[in-house]
Amino acid sequence: MDSLERAFALIQRGTEEILLEDALRKKLAQQRPLRIKAGFDPTAPDLHLGHTVLIQKLRQFQDLGHEILFLIGDFTGMIGDPTGKSATRKPLTREQIQQNAETYQEQVFRILDPDKTRVVFNSEWLEKLGAAGLVQLAAQQTVARMLERDDFSKRYKSGQPIAIHEFLYPLIQGYDSVALKADVELGGTDQKFNLLVGRQLQAIYGQEPQVVITLPILEGLDGVQKMSKSLGNYIGITDSPDEMFGKLMSISDDLMWRYFELLSRREMSEILAWQSAVRDGANPRDIKFELGLELVTRFHGPDQARQALDGFIARFQRGALPDDLPEISLACGEDGVLAIANLLKEANLVKSTSEAIRMIGQGAVRIDGERIEDAHLSCPVGSCHVYQVGKRKFAKVCLT
Repeated sequence: MDSLERAFALIQRGTEEILLEDALRKKLAQQRPLRIKAGFDPTAPDLHLGHTVLIQKLRQFQDLGHEILFLIGDFTGMIGDPTGKSATRKPLTREQIQQNAETYQEQVFRILDPDKTRVVFNSEWLEKLGAAGLVQLAAQQTVARMLERDDFSKRYKSGQPIAIHEFLYPLIQGYDSVALKADVELGGTDQKFNLLVGRQLQAIYGQEPQVVITLPILEGLDGVQKMSKSLGNYIGITDSPDEMFGKLMSISDDLMWRYFELLSRREMSEILAWQSAVRDGANPRDIKFELGLELVTRFHGPDQARQALDGFIARFQRGALPDDLPEISLACGEDGVLAIANLLKEANLVKSTSEAIRMIGQGAVRIDGERIEDAHLSCPVGSCHVYQVGKRKFAKVCLT
């Protein structure tokens, strides 16, 4: 495999779609640094591993020698991205945006090389565009085309309001690509419409259309719903080493391979070899240790990662966690939580809720190796942890 195909294979790994693959190959063959754009509206500054799927892909481009344009949408943030929303999103204030933007920059440089990353703000060119420029930009798109977007279409058909300014969002995002002369733009699968508008506008403005690369949405700890802080199924990049490692150990063996594909920097040949080893009888837990070590090292360093591994093993008494750990899915109530006593009973770790309360009082109940003392603890929907009662009863329980 020549260097061009190796680069393409690396870029293609873990992507949902590349539009268009031939165009990307042609751009790579030009042997020049490509301008790789990804936009972020600073609305949720606490990044989790789901966000890093895209940022990790930026790092891969960076390692291949390309220019990363990390676009913070301080102007578009004041509009509010309607993507995937069933109602108009409230815009942020300039002060909120500035505060969140600073947090974004601090966190993304745990993955990207700051010396090889150009951070840009779209207010730089959009404020200069002015009212006349916005009208001219709006003339490049039709209402019918806008209503092809899934979320707009659903809201229109159901009679839910769509504010006029929301139609400006994909146009402005597309104009960002014109202003930056982007060669490639990355985004989540839910951003596909907006990314394609960028291609269209570049062609109108006489530029070579950008290649669009969409990245999949990473499942959270429950392996079902997308990783989300609001669902409680997330791993934050600012989580402590022990917390991050413990959460990674709680994912299912099947989900582990998804995390390796989308988050790991290891060669796919090595990951495929591990999959083969597991099929031949190797303990997947030991391979999951490798995932935990790699990701904790990325955000906290190798020493902290090794300590997290040692601490995890020590908490489970060096092998006390059974290989045939049962995995159980339980439903929460309408309030989105399940009381710890009920959880332990429904998971067959105790015979009754009164026994559960008694065992908690005796200090015999642990969650991910940590002893709990609150018998009134409520466990939220989306959480997924290893519960232990006494020395011999274990279960991994995910709440839906």
